[in-house]
Amino acid sequence: MQQSSYQCPKPPVRRRNPRSIILIAVSVSGFVAAGLLAGEVYARHRAETAVAAATECMVHDKVSVSFGATPLLLQLATGHYRNISIHTAGNRIGNAQGMKADVWIDDVRLDRDGDAMGTVGSLDATVTWSAEGMMQSIEEAITPLRGLVTAVETDADDGTIELQGNLGDVTIKPQVTDGRVALDVVDVTGLGLLLPSEMVQSALDTLTTRLAENYPLNIHADGVQITDDAVRAHYSSHGTSISQDDQSDPGDQESKDNQDSCFTHL
Repeated sequence: MQQSSYQCPKPPVRRRNPRSIILIAVSVSGFVAAGLLAGEVYARHRAETAVAAATECMVHDKVSVSFGATPLLLQLATGHYRNISIHTAGNRIGNAQGMKADVWIDDVRLDRDGDAMGTVGSLDATVTWSAEGMMQSIEEAITPLRGLVTAVETDADDGTIELQGNLGDVTIKPQVTDGRVALDVVDVTGLGLLLPSEMVQSALDTLTTRLAENYPLNIHADGVQITDDAVRAHYSSHGTSISQDDQSDPGDQESKDNQDSCFTHL
């Protein structure tokens, strides 16, 4: 009996359309990119909000923070942070009325396995203290001056500030001394009997010391200038290690506790 030579035809091979493959690849890439973008936006918001809240707690003013152009997810993964900027609103810094800080930090490397928490490559800050804010702060620091100062004038040419009042004037010259900005009394006229220059100088020294005593990271003043309506000082720090002791002066336990509480949730 002859066998039939008929064979069933093979099913046709289905070839994927190259256009479909490209569309699938583009869709997957789009989903990945969207996920990374969402993660980056979320990470930036959380990080900037946390740093701003900690800084606001310390300076008692509104603060804005930016982590620069480098993707924050990459910075978090490597522990290397670049181009961080911090700007305060300018209402006050602690007890100093009318003071504004603009801070730029670069090359921060965190190392949780070492003795230090990390290093800061560079920190540069410009602190601007308005003449009006200085008048308010000095009146608070020198109780007998309250209500006596009627105007403040800055002289950019000779680098002085004059507190003017109905009973006399106090002329002050800001300058950098031992890494901080000091306010030196140049002259007291009309108030000599009520406020000897030594008393005024002592009160100003106390004020400026309080402003500078808790600077972390070996930050120091390296320049000061007088403008038409303010005092502007430049502060810097370079190649500094971050340690637990940098948060505050170990001898000032109350200040340390306050600052530690500010960084509790950071």
